[in-house]
Amino acid sequence: MPADRFALLTDAAIDVLAEEGMRGLTHRAVDRRTGLPEGTTSAYFRTRKTLIEAVVRRIADLDRADLRAGQLPADADSPVADLTDIATMAAVMARVLDGWMSSGRNRTLARYACLLEATHHPEIRTILAYGDASRAQARAMLAAAGAPNPEQAGDHLVACVDGLLFDRLAGAGARSAPPPGTEANRADLTDALTAVLRGFTT
Repeated sequence: MPADRFALLTDAAIDVLAEEGMRGLTHRAVDRRTGLPEGTTSAYFRTRKTLIEAVVRRIADLDRADLRAGQLPADADSPVADLTDIATMAAVMARVLDGWMSSGRNRTLARYACLLEATHHPEIRTILAYGDASRAQARAMLAAAGAPNPEQAGDHLVACVDGLLFDRLAGAGARSAPPPGTEANRADLTDALTAVLRGFTT
């Protein structure tokens, strides 16, 4: 499949998921969103399973691009920026997370929709493997920061970040936290992440 067609279809599917939920994700809905002839999406993704897997792959690719842009490790072997200082590390992470809450909001909501769908449909649980990369990234970052047990701490950091994102987008935190995309939100995230990172690196 041409890369531009893959991006067009999966980006449309991400928007459908974010705005209409998993029940709204159909091949026809993606066709309508892209303005392409009916049947285009099903020609490339024959089943719902393959469509969801493609969406998760696209989300993972975009997330990696954000991590590289933010100078965070995009995979376990990536060179890590000078993130040995906790305050610097927290500020860099806060910028990335703020982006996932604002300009990347639809992508984050679509990610959670896909993960929740996998709890009910074992045939798509293969998408959980994409989470392995984020844990490898976190371990590499914490190892560079001198964490005494980066393997365990990396897994715990990912869990904390996921919880923070979910709370801000779908939980009660959305009612009291600063608006995403603002300096106030980035400062608030920096404070939260500083506390978390200190706990994992001392």
